[in-house]
Amino acid sequence: MDRLTFTLNGNPVAVSARPVERLSRVLREDCGARDVKVGCDAGDCGACTVLVDGAPACACLTPAGRVEGRRVETQAGLAASDPVARRLAEAFLAHGAAQCGICTPGMMVAATALLRAIPAPDEAQVSDALGGVLCRCTGYRKIIDAVVAAGGPARPAPFVSGAVGTPLPRLDGAAKVEGREAFGDDVAPAGTLELRVIRSPFARAGFTFGDLDGFVAAHPGIVAVLTARDVPGKNAFGVIPGFEDQPVFAEAEALFRGDAVAAVVGTPEAMATFHPERFPVRWEERAPALTPGEAKAEGSALLHTNRAGNVMTGGRVCRGDADAALSRADVVVEGRFRSGFVEHAYIEPEAGYAVARDGRVEVHACTQAPVMDQEALAKILGLPMDRVRIVPTAVGGGFGSKLDLSMQPFLAIAALKTGQPVRITYSRGESMASTTKRHPSDIRLRIGASKDGRISGFDFFGTFNTGAYASWGPTVANRVPVHASGPYRVADYRAISEGIYTNNPPAGAFRGFGVPQSAIAQEVLFDELAERLGLDPLEFRLRNVLENGTPTVCGQVFAQGVGIGACLRALRPAWDRERAETARFNAANEVLKRGVGLAAGWYGCGNTSLPNPSTIKAGIRADGRILLHQGAMDIGQGANTVIAQIFAEALGVPVGALHLVGPDTDVTPDAGKTSASRQTFVSGNAARLSGLALRAEILRHANAGEDAELTFGPGVIEVRGPAGTHRIDLATLAPDAEGYVLTARETYDPPTKPLDANGQGEPYAQFGYAAHLVVVEVDTALGLVRPLGFTAAHDVGRAINPLLVAGQVEGGIAQGLGMALMEEYIPGRTENLHDYLIPTIGDVPPVETIIVEEADAHGPFGAKGLGEHVLIPTAPAILNAIRHATGARIRQVPATPDRVLAAIREARE
Repeated sequence: MDRLTFTLNGNPVAVSARPVERLSRVLREDCGARDVKVGCDAGDCGACTVLVDGAPACACLTPAGRVEGRRVETQAGLAASDPVARRLAEAFLAHGAAQCGICTPGMMVAATALLRAIPAPDEAQVSDALGGVLCRCTGYRKIIDAVVAAGGPARPAPFVSGAVGTPLPRLDGAAKVEGREAFGDDVAPAGTLELRVIRSPFARAGFTFGDLDGFVAAHPGIVAVLTARDVPGKNAFGVIPGFEDQPVFAEAEALFRGDAVAAVVGTPEAMATFHPERFPVRWEERAPALTPGEAKAEGSALLHTNRAGNVMTGGRVCRGDADAALSRADVVVEGRFRSGFVEHAYIEPEAGYAVARDGRVEVHACTQAPVMDQEALAKILGLPMDRVRIVPTAVGGGFGSKLDLSMQPFLAIAALKTGQPVRITYSRGESMASTTKRHPSDIRLRIGASKDGRISGFDFFGTFNTGAYASWGPTVANRVPVHASGPYRVADYRAISEGIYTNNPPAGAFRGFGVPQSAIAQEVLFDELAERLGLDPLEFRLRNVLENGTPTVCGQVFAQGVGIGACLRALRPAWDRERAETARFNAANEVLKRGVGLAAGWYGCGNTSLPNPSTIKAGIRADGRILLHQGAMDIGQGANTVIAQIFAEALGVPVGALHLVGPDTDVTPDAGKTSASRQTFVSGNAARLSGLALRAEILRHANAGEDAELTFGPGVIEVRGPAGTHRIDLATLAPDAEGYVLTARETYDPPTKPLDANGQGEPYAQFGYAAHLVVVEVDTALGLVRPLGFTAAHDVGRAINPLLVAGQVEGGIAQGLGMALMEEYIPGRTENLHDYLIPTIGDVPPVETIIVEEADAHGPFGAKGLGEHVLIPTAPAILNAIRHATGARIRQVPATPDRVLAAIREARE
């Protein structure tokens, strides 16, 4: 160890460290600068960007010895003292440029260096300066806007009341832009024991252990080895009852490359030199089934011996007679569409720590579903629920994968066994190898239409590769047939899906639960139908669009709130303009061709025909403080802010009067998982009901009417009504066990009805709707596709917070763009962020968001969910634009240059 001295955020520091140690580790662990985030340890994501003598540098690639005697600045230091960074922080808040916040330190540090050098940069200069920092949430456009604004003339921040419908900046935004937000790897005390998981290097393998006790004895600092024998309760978990088939540790056979078989726990010093390849395990590689075809083949080994075959489950929706309708159709189009695994690629790898105290275990970790974690861990640990506490950290992106357990069981078992706190942070490769993916799909679809452009018959069959374990595979299999029609009238419909076990990483939830895959097939064939019929693609859709009072393919009829027609009509001006402009461009260019594509989508908010409750609690202290116990996980989408806005509106107070509590399974009730675009709708309704109930209790004490106004002061509530003002002295009210003198606790569960054997019923209380238009430019010599701009119309029912709506739209479009053009996870080959490509700041073009508000009768103040909907129409719109530009039919995503070139050649031939 050498003694290193340098200046950190203006203060001299001296640490003992090896000169070759990563600067990121020294800053975080030795200097406590955990505002420096680590997302890859390879210089790919840029989250760890710091300034060294004023120049941006990736701290994960910088040897600590390089900063001897130099000046290092991090986000927290800049935000605290640098006027440029303070102005930048204000702009980030005002523009909604920080969503989950994990990339924000890297973005703001790099932007500060830019603004110091170029005080008023343009968009191109911002993109160049921030090009080395990846973001998975925002779609980059808000970040660009914020940096440009920070370099412009100073303007006072406009007052935003926070009332429903106003663009209130995120309530948790200040912590993100000031470097105070604590993620999964930021909360463990220094010196905590560390855990490393031993994983299978093969897609399928038997294994046996050597002398584990001897291994521990021979390695000073190694405290324990964990295997299946150390699981106190049930060595299995899963998110769907009846499909709890994933072991904490495999017992005799590993079923995918990355399957956990053991874990090693040791001191930080011991784990720094631990090499997993030295662990005493002997592998017997076995022939895997990597595709659904291989898994279904006669004689294929069963992945799960308690099942009759490798077909996990299926889904079915049938209405009318699809075959008869197709036989009488004037035009029929068909196609086979395929997609591969898609990685969530959140910038924060899975991380957390656990501690056992007083007969309980506490797990502090990044998660989308704290109560689901608690329930699953209680079974795994063999403990009652009240002896397991989940304290979620901030979540640096989730998109569905952090609904599943990952590191939580390892941490909890290790803490209980060792009696000491234990931490883990997945490496980027480990995260990508072992966690869930978007389901690969193989879809065959036939659609018919009559001469007048009406759909006549729809026959869909989809096979989904669910990997080694079920995860959310049953949900995908059930949800896809409900949605495969798109938001259109289809009287004669058959949609069947199947989920197949294979020796791949588990495929789980990823923004859309299989609907983006089915939408590609349906929307691409819609364009082909329109072409065959000689109809404008937009007009074809409008002739078939769902309206109020028309049944869905499940026979469900909505009397109100069906906004897809309004979304499509909102695109008409851009559609007409862009089609004319691309025609002029193409007439003047031989190699570069432009095209305009559109697609629509819908998504049912919440669980499919299942209970889906959320509970929100609130209370008032004797000193007048209003506390909102909000257990819904905010993973960047803005739940903290939106739910507070809804509650405050219902109670009749400013949002600034609220103090947020939680999430934490000890102090917040279950608001359900953050998935399926349910939090604004379901938890928002629970918040509205809780606010109304608390208001009613206050009015009862004042004997006042509904139209009274409430004013909260220290220890007093003033209730003003037509009859005068009544003062409630809170000190005169008896507090409950939690110290509240007034409380409310309300639950909301959306009304749905079960589906019958043909999928007929009422699967969702509401759908959200979307329609996207994109202009692309295709280099027909190279096959390169460059999106030039999006117009996105979204029916959100009521925009509780328009700023957050626009942020969700831009972020979802960026992910859909990645799915369409570049993202394909290949186990063992693309397990890092330089081989697995996600969109960068230079890939995402401007996005115009059109907010459509067709109020929903069930939504809080009419609101509908949004998060999932944005990704669904994006990829098919891009594929339709490529077809318009070149005539190429793309049947497989991603549409990489080689695939685009092959399709162009086929179209020309």
